[in-house]
Amino acid sequence: MKVVVAGGTGFIGSSLVALLRLEGHEVVVLTRDPDRVPLSPEATRVAWDGRTQGEWTVHVQGADAVINLAGESIGGGRWTASRKERIVTSRINATRALLESIRSGGKRPSLFISSSAVGYYGPVESGDVAEGSPPGSGFLADLCLRWEQEALAVGELGVRVVILRTGVVIGEKGGALKRMLLPFRLYAGGPVGSGRQWFPWVHRDDVTGVILFALANGAIAGPVNVVAPESVDMKAFSAALGRALSRPSWLPVPAIALRATLGEMADMILTGQRVVPSRLLALGYRFRYPALAPALASVV
Repeated sequence: MKVVVAGGTGFIGSSLVALLRLEGHEVVVLTRDPDRVPLSPEATRVAWDGRTQGEWTVHVQGADAVINLAGESIGGGRWTASRKERIVTSRINATRALLESIRSGGKRPSLFISSSAVGYYGPVESGDVAEGSPPGSGFLADLCLRWEQEALAVGELGVRVVILRTGVVIGEKGGALKRMLLPFRLYAGGPVGSGRQWFPWVHRDDVTGVILFALANGAIAGPVNVVAPESVDMKAFSAALGRALSRPSWLPVPAIALRATLGEMADMILTGQRVVPSRLLALGYRFRYPALAPALASVV
């Protein structure tokens, strides 16, 4: 297949591009700086600005599948008003630009895969959260709802659409885990807030695995919860990380301290949901890392 990946130079995208090439697919990566980030030499880099049509459009119109991973990092800094605006517009504009390129003519892809997040559901203190659960409230929930609406509009063009509602992604040399490791290595790690909030996680290998699964399985459409089957709360996750590093997990971070440091962004860490991958399990996806301990051992 010819696969176009928008946002293919990031933590998930770079790993995905390498896997796609290993499977023999032709890969075109849309990136703001095609000369800066190294990729597989057999992947084609094409410049785009994530907003307007350009030379990249012809690649989308000739693709079998388009994968949209583009967007400014949510966890990259305090949520100031200007940064929240960039987080939103980077996702909405990129998704809309891809939609318009597909709509404008030429050969349409058969599949459009677009990122979202479990933040769609908002804070949920108890009960399982499956794909049919309603959207929540708050900045992340509102963002994910708008983001998904833009992606689902591609389906009106006769394209199969898959929405990846992804949990906290752990993997080597990046993601949320990279920020969590230092205090543990300094013997100062521990749960954040009460520790009772659910912590929906997934290994990066399963995020890319689900994307490859969707490429090969035409039965997948609509929203899919991309989280591991083993549900843990923050306290259990911190304890497992401490064991993986042979370090204690004894120093909790009070909610008031986190809010003083991160402001509104702290709510993303202090709340959670017990998200379950109902559709993936029903469709027969086999998780590479269904349990937390082996997943952390593979990373640290």
